[in-house]
Amino acid sequence: MLRKIQLPLQTLNLVVGFMIWVLISSLLPFIKEDIAIPDNQLALVTAIPVILGSILRVPLGYYANQFGARKIFLISFVLLLFPVYYISVANSLADLLVGGLFLGIGGAVFSVGVTSLPKYYPKEKHGFVNGIYGAGNLGTAISAFAAPVVATKLGWSTTVQLYLIILGIFIIANFLLGDKQETKVKTPLLEQIKGVYKNEKLWLLSLFYFITFGSFVAFTIYLPNFLVANFGLDKVDAGFRTAGFIVIATLMRPIGGWLADRFHSLILLMFVFGVYTVSAMILSFAPSIGWYTFGCLTIALCAGIGNGVIFKLVPMYFSKQAGIVNGIVSAMGGLGGFFPPIILTLLFNLTGHYAIGFMALSEVALASLILVVWMYFQGKMSLANEVINHTVEGIMITDMSGKIISVNPAFTKITGFEAAEAIGKNPNILKSNKQPKTFYEDLWRSIETNGFWQGEIWNSRKDGEEYLQWLTISAVKNDAGEVVQYAGMFSDISNHKNKKA
Repeated sequence: MLRKIQLPLQTLNLVVGFMIWVLISSLLPFIKEDIAIPDNQLALVTAIPVILGSILRVPLGYYANQFGARKIFLISFVLLLFPVYYISVANSLADLLVGGLFLGIGGAVFSVGVTSLPKYYPKEKHGFVNGIYGAGNLGTAISAFAAPVVATKLGWSTTVQLYLIILGIFIIANFLLGDKQETKVKTPLLEQIKGVYKNEKLWLLSLFYFITFGSFVAFTIYLPNFLVANFGLDKVDAGFRTAGFIVIATLMRPIGGWLADRFHSLILLMFVFGVYTVSAMILSFAPSIGWYTFGCLTIALCAGIGNGVIFKLVPMYFSKQAGIVNGIVSAMGGLGGFFPPIILTLLFNLTGHYAIGFMALSEVALASLILVVWMYFQGKMSLANEVINHTVEGIMITDMSGKIISVNPAFTKITGFEAAEAIGKNPNILKSNKQPKTFYEDLWRSIETNGFWQGEIWNSRKDGEEYLQWLTISAVKNDAGEVVQYAGMFSDISNHKNKKA
């Protein structure tokens, strides 16, 4: 029974963690009425919770495998009691920075669920399950929407203290309902890191999540104050609009995971980054509130789909190191939310507008699109190489001059020639003396006329033993129809012939 409630329980845990993570940014228009915050420090105040929320994702993902999600969520929520109360009584910028830093624990719990929940479901459901869990992002929308409304009636300090009650409820819920029997993975941390840090897919997925989740976090903490300052909107209205952005991004996350379970994940990411590129360009032209809303909501759509797709890819590429990789990728996503608000503020102070910052997002999205296309075609080539390397038939490829340029392991097994001994040589190293010259002339005439030749042929192994092959030679053509290579596929049929005899 406890296993069945882990998905809803851990998703609600993430909702609470994210509600707390964006607590300061949601209430900043109210807080700055009581606490003097210089304009050039506003972005830092809202971004500071992202630091610890990103860095801690790596150890929390690892320890979730070691000790189980129940213990990690419990400890995290107990620790959050202290910074939440500290912020509720804050009266200086320093208080907000110190308390905000430790609010990052709320964002760090993300890596706990994405590490724990796949243990309860088959692989074909991992995308959708992680997408459902990722919908816990909705916690940011709840704070963005509800916190300003409550603060209007009760004041921001009392509003913050209400979060202590929510934390208390979930501490009890995890203690009673968390799974004590969760499967543990005890692989040492350094061993896991050594197993993944040289893999380029780790860093590409980190870059993609840096953009998709980073933009989600950045817009979440940047929009409430920006909409008030730049478009003169009411504080509650700005909160509603920010909540709308968050809701769309959150709802699209499980849809992104569901789509990734059914379609090619990299093709979905091509769509995501293509639309990102165009949307960020729209924002860079400092549009009206209507076009700005369109650009933001389109980014929300893509961010949600992208977030869901990426955490389908992590267990596909890193099934044995999912804990540490989930931590690293999600940490990079969190850091992706830290830098943009600060950079946008810095650029605004220098230029008087945000155009360069949004154009930079567009260019990074375009670069990511190119990298996804590269991953897609590299994956196709890798699959083809896997097929070639594991087929039982020997394969030999030559260039137009007749030099061998590639062989597979079965070639070595059948002929005795290692790849290094065969590459660069002419195929006549395999030639026997059992066929007359006219046999080879007919063979090449067939290739020139029909594009291939197929039949029995006597060849020699490295040790001089002659054996009978079934050989197919095909001309490989480019898009212009010109022959560029020749590919031979063969098998040893000597034993088959002997049995027949």
